[in-house]
Amino acid sequence: MTDYFELTHNGTDVKTEVLAGVTTFLSGMYVIVVNPAILRGADMPYGAVLTATVIVSAFTSILMGLYTNNPILVAPGMGINQLFVYTVSRVESVPYEVALGCGFYAGLIFMVLMIIDRKKRLLSAIPPMLRYGLAGGIGLFIAMIGLESGGFIMSADTGGWTYGTLNVTTLTFLSGFLITAALVVRKVRGSFILGILITTVLAWPLGRFWGIAPAITQGRATVIHWDGWYAAPDFSLFMRLDILGAAKLSLWPVVFVLLFTCLFDCLSTCVGVCEAGDLVDEEGDPRNVVRSLKVNAIGVAASALIGTSPATAYIESSTGIREGGRTGLTAVVAGLLFLPFMFLSPLLSLIPSLSTAPILVLAGVFMLKPLIYVRWERFDDAIPFFMAMISMPLTHSITHGIIWGCLSWTIVKCACRKTNQISVELVVIDAIALMLLFNLDYYF
Repeated sequence: MTDYFELTHNGTDVKTEVLAGVTTFLSGMYVIVVNPAILRGADMPYGAVLTATVIVSAFTSILMGLYTNNPILVAPGMGINQLFVYTVSRVESVPYEVALGCGFYAGLIFMVLMIIDRKKRLLSAIPPMLRYGLAGGIGLFIAMIGLESGGFIMSADTGGWTYGTLNVTTLTFLSGFLITAALVVRKVRGSFILGILITTVLAWPLGRFWGIAPAITQGRATVIHWDGWYAAPDFSLFMRLDILGAAKLSLWPVVFVLLFTCLFDCLSTCVGVCEAGDLVDEEGDPRNVVRSLKVNAIGVAASALIGTSPATAYIESSTGIREGGRTGLTAVVAGLLFLPFMFLSPLLSLIPSLSTAPILVLAGVFMLKPLIYVRWERFDDAIPFFMAMISMPLTHSITHGIIWGCLSWTIVKCACRKTNQISVELVVIDAIALMLLFNLDYYF
């Protein structure tokens, strides 16, 4: 194990990687219950989607760890699942079986693109300054998710964000945040896991005695309650995709929207997480990024076969990296921890999103490290950097971060006559970004 994951070379050990894997899982396990709740809007059975979510998350995360040696969690994507539902139920009005077929085609094309792009042209087209912007944007995004989950901020009636109500939920979040922050600055090993456990203990009375429902990521709410130990897995969605129905010419715009959304989302996350965690190769590129994208492509296709919306790399992976995870063993541990919840999903109600909210905020702080590389006096670099960074949290979309970062880079560099900093590949990405931008506006 030490040799396979190159633990010594990466300055880590088994204990650190296991702790990081547990932390990553605890930060991202909400997908097990939230993803089925969202896909229920497409008339997909809750229990079957839950089973599919667990299998896809376990399979792709373990594959990510074994094949790429990167500590990145892969699971059905938040945001992508809403696009999936919206496309199925409100725009194209097609059965979910056909939508799963569209996702399968998107995964296949994704894989073909990655096989063709052996020289990392897609990655090299994105300037290093934009990569830093993507890392910073993901940091702000994940911090805002944590602040929203903790009730510290909330959507204002007049638009935008405002300060949340100061109540027992918010005070519990602040207590967990300050305790965890103290553990982090004192460099206590396993500080994130301890923070989650402490916040969980503080949060239990909210659901057990006062009936208060802490906010959960993506605007869902939950109360801490006991539903028993066991729930039987449901495999009714396995191989239910309609490949022939999805092959209709009228549905290929849907396929390409899913394809480029998954591609940009995964690329942005892998670049941002690796840049923030210094997981780079000798050339300064994110470590094994092409392999990571291939795994994500397999995850997109596998998601359709097993019965859920497309998988993608998770920004919550940064929590495990902050805890010391440096290799694929972190992803393998996180993936393995999903498997018991095929049968024990009721246990998830004991750890609400309120417990992981402080961890997400602190992980956001960790991911803002690339800001030190910005030369703010160079506006032709700083403006695209800022657009890439600020677009993510304000739009709640990682995809929009890379879209506006690349477009603003091209326009600003043309304006100051530095066209030598605009590659042909970046122009291609700009064209795809414009197409995706208008299609996203259409679907939403």
